[in-house]
Amino acid sequence: MAAETASSGDPPRNVVIVRETGKGKFQQEVRSGRHHLTADEPTNVGGLDSGPGPYDLLLAALGACTSMTLRLYADQKKLPLKRVEVRLRHDRIYAADCAECETKQGLLDHIERVISLEGDLDAKQRARLMEIADMCPVHKTLTSEVRIHTVEWPAG
Repeated sequence: MAAETASSGDPPRNVVIVRETGKGKFQQEVRSGRHHLTADEPTNVGGLDSGPGPYDLLLAALGACTSMTLRLYADQKKLPLKRVEVRLRHDRIYAADCAECETKQGLLDHIERVISLEGDLDAKQRARLMEIADMCPVHKTLTSEVRIHTVEWPAG
């Protein structure tokens, strides 16, 4: 990947570059292709609150993927889906409070996803769309085994 990002300009489509801005304790510049945004932490934890935090960005990825997947399915099946809204919240919960979880000790990450389907859909169509929501690629990634390989890339 180092060779792909060594040239100046925008990173390739499948590469995201995150770099400290030097402003504030946590502010980050995020570059994805030709898109640029700022990530940060709220002021109550020492940030400048100049952009979404890491978990907000994770939730945004899941929400966007969910909505896009539902739109694609509805369009393919010619369902009368007018609009999708996805609201998400991340918390840490005690494993002992999760009856369906394998882990029984410590804390677990818990994401609540609430989907609003606008349109003249019948109960069967709504139920199917809710099943399809779990098929979005980001949901699949978050609920699968993920391996992260980390290497150092010399600065300079």
